[in-house]
Amino acid sequence: MTTKARKKPDELRSHRWYGVNDMRSFGHRSRTAQMGYHRSDYAGKPVIAIINTWSDINPCHSHFRQRAEEVKRGIWQAGGFPVEMPAISLSEPFQKPTTMLYRNLLAMETEELLRSYPADGCVLMGGCDKTTPALVMGALSMNLPSIFVPAGPMLRGDFKGQFLGSGSDTWKYWAELRAGNITEDDWRGVEEGIARSPGHCMTMGTASTMTSATEAMGLTLPGAASIPAPDSRHSQMATLSGKRIVDMVWEDLCIRDIVDARAIDNAVTTVLALGGSTNAIVHLIALARRAGVDLDLARFDALARRTPVLADIRPTGRFLMEDFYYAGGLRGLMSRLTDLLDTTVPTVNGRTLGENLDGSQVHQDEVIRPRTRPLVPNDGLAVLHGNLAPDGAVIKPAAMEAHLHRHCGPAVVFRDYNDMAARIDDPALPVTRDSVIVLQSAGPQGAPGMPEWGQLPIPKKLLQQGVRDMLRISDARMSGTSYGACVLHVAPESHIGGPLALVRDGDLIELDVAARRLELKVPADELAARRAAWTAPAAHYQRGFGALYLKHVKQANEGCDFDFLEHGAGTADPEIH
Repeated sequence: MTTKARKKPDELRSHRWYGVNDMRSFGHRSRTAQMGYHRSDYAGKPVIAIINTWSDINPCHSHFRQRAEEVKRGIWQAGGFPVEMPAISLSEPFQKPTTMLYRNLLAMETEELLRSYPADGCVLMGGCDKTTPALVMGALSMNLPSIFVPAGPMLRGDFKGQFLGSGSDTWKYWAELRAGNITEDDWRGVEEGIARSPGHCMTMGTASTMTSATEAMGLTLPGAASIPAPDSRHSQMATLSGKRIVDMVWEDLCIRDIVDARAIDNAVTTVLALGGSTNAIVHLIALARRAGVDLDLARFDALARRTPVLADIRPTGRFLMEDFYYAGGLRGLMSRLTDLLDTTVPTVNGRTLGENLDGSQVHQDEVIRPRTRPLVPNDGLAVLHGNLAPDGAVIKPAAMEAHLHRHCGPAVVFRDYNDMAARIDDPALPVTRDSVIVLQSAGPQGAPGMPEWGQLPIPKKLLQQGVRDMLRISDARMSGTSYGACVLHVAPESHIGGPLALVRDGDLIELDVAARRLELKVPADELAARRAAWTAPAAHYQRGFGALYLKHVKQANEGCDFDFLEHGAGTADPEIH
C-alpha cells in the first residue's frame, strides 16, 4: 500500500461545508450552532458519519443506541466531530417479503448519505444479515475512510439444560413438533429460551458469516466480529473504532485502499473455513464488484476445493459463536489458515493482516479444529452446473446427509411458495424419501426478492417415518442457520424462463456433488417444446421501490445488485450552491 501524505485541515472534505467564508458556509455553521455545537467542536476537525442501523423492530441491533454513544466517545477523544445518521434497519425476523429485497436500498442510502453530507469518514454499524453487505457496498461506492462496527452475536440459547442455536434449533424442533415427538409446551420452551440477549444469530448464519468476512477483508479492528454483543469488550471495541476512524481520515486511508482482489479472496477463504452461509456467495460477489473485483462462482468453487472447514459451529458443527469467541475467535481461526491467506494486505488499523494475527492463539481445539483434524477436509460448499442450472447453483455438502451427495429421484414440483405451503403436508402428496422437492418462482424476480425459502420443509408423512433430509432444489436462498441437501440459487431463475421453470412432476433429477453436476433427465426436444409453451408471469410490482428493483436487479450468480450500481466509480461529490 502506498503511503499517502497526511491530510491538512483545509483538505478535509467537510471544509467545503464549514471552512470557507461564503453565505452557504454561514448557513452550515449557524445551523450547527442551532443544534448546540460551538465552532470549536468541529472547526478543522474530521466530520465522522456514524451510519447506524438501529431500530425498535430490529432485535439484533437493540444495543446500537448505546454503541453509537460509545463510538461518539472515541471520535470526540480522537479530535473528530461525530454525526450520527440513522439508516434503514433491515430486520431479518420481521421484514417481508424478505430483507434481501431491500439490501440494495440500504446500499444506495449509505452511499448517498455519505455523498450528500459533509462526511470525511464513516463508521458503519451493522450485523443483522443484509445490513453488513449493504453498508459495505455503499461505502465502497463512495470510497471514504470507513470502519465497520459489527453488532456481535447474542448469547447461547437454553432449553432444559441444552444450548440452543438461532435458526438451526428452530428448524430442528419444528420438525420434531410436526412429527409428534415433542409437545406444544416443549415448543414454547424453545421459543422462550432461544433468543435471550441483544445481538445477531449466534450460529454460523449469514450474520456471523458476513461480519467475519468483513473482518477478514480488513475492515474491522482485529477480533471485532467474534465478540458477543453483551460483552463489555464489545463496548470497548466500539470506542476504539471511533478513535481509529479519525486517524484514518488524517491518513487518507480509504476503503478501496483495503478491499482489493486479495482481500476478497481472504474473505472467501475465511467464510469457507467457518462453514459459513451460502448467502455469502451472493453478498460477496456484489460487494467485490463494487470494489472493481469480478468475483464469480468459479472462484468460490476453486477456493472451496483447497480450504478445510475448521470451525465446529452449528449448523455444520456443534458449537455456537460464544464458544468460538472463548476458543480464540476469528483471529485464532485465521492463524491456522495463514498459508491460504494473503497476510500482506492492509487493514483499517494501519497494520497488515499478518501483523494483526501475530500472537493469536486457539484455546479449544474442539471448537476451532487444527488443520490435521478438520471438521471437513474441503468442499464446505460446491458450485453446481448442468442443464438445470446453466449459470450455476450452490449446495453446502457438509450440512447434508452424505448418502445424498449422489442422488437421482423423481421431482415433486411446487409452482410457488403458496402452492408448497398448501400441499406439502397433504397425506395424498405423491412423495417418497427418494423424491426431489422442487420449488419454482422463489428467485430475485419470482418471489420477489429471493427469500430464504430454500430449506424446503420435509413432508409431514416422511418426518413421521424418520426422514430428516432429502434433496430439495429452488432458485431461493437459505438461511445460514439452515441445513440439509438443499440446492440453492439456481440460475437463471424460473421466473425469467430458466430451466427450473420447465420441470414437471415425475421428471428425474440427478445430483452429483463430487462431479459438481445437476441434471434434469429430460430429452432436449421435450424441453424445447416446454420452453415454447412457457409464458412469462406478470411482474409483482407496478410502482415504487419494488418496480425499480424488478427492472434492475441481476441474477444470483451476479450478486443480485442493481445493474446501474455494481461497477464503476461513485458519483462525483455534489456542488455546494
